[in-house]
Amino acid sequence: MKTFRIIKTFAVISIIILLAACGPKLKDQTDWKLDSFSYTDQNGKPFGLSDLKGKVWVTDFIFTSCQTVCPPLTANMTRLQKMIKDEGIKNVEFVSFSVDPTVDTPSKMKEFMSRYDMDQSKWHFLTGYTQEEIQNFGKKNFKTLIDKPESSDQVIHGTRFYLVDQNGIVVKSYSGLQNTPYEEIIGDIKRIQ
Repeated sequence: MKTFRIIKTFAVISIIILLAACGPKLKDQTDWKLDSFSYTDQNGKPFGLSDLKGKVWVTDFIFTSCQTVCPPLTANMTRLQKMIKDEGIKNVEFVSFSVDPTVDTPSKMKEFMSRYDMDQSKWHFLTGYTQEEIQNFGKKNFKTLIDKPESSDQVIHGTRFYLVDQNGIVVKSYSGLQNTPYEEIIGDIKRIQ
């Protein structure tokens, strides 16, 4: 009887340790590990995954000459940033990858950012790679399509927001364009911080 109680206690403790090690799980969690990257931000400075270590961040894909989805995506991300600040949540960064890097220079991205009431100290617009590199990076790391047809100056790309944890794992994606679930994103950030 005593041996059974010891085994039972050991089993319960093992389960508790395993569950604690897994951390909080989110509904529809993705768990995509990001490849390391270092690109150029809107200030012309290198910025990459190592700069985001230990921070939760929200990211998307946009381009400055976009005539359709990018202005509302950026407006929605700006609203999310303000809501997070109003909630008193600290240590959250925002990253927007340009899907048109030959056009989107740091100065062009800085001008684009000036159209929005955002906290630029916590938001990095990235460029400094080839079209092929960003297409491969988006597909491999975020499971998203990026394509720039030769016959157009517009780029086809996804409109999701992605939540990335402190270890560079994409834990979830959300609609960034329509019916953006702001409260769900904020709740998920609180759960993983």
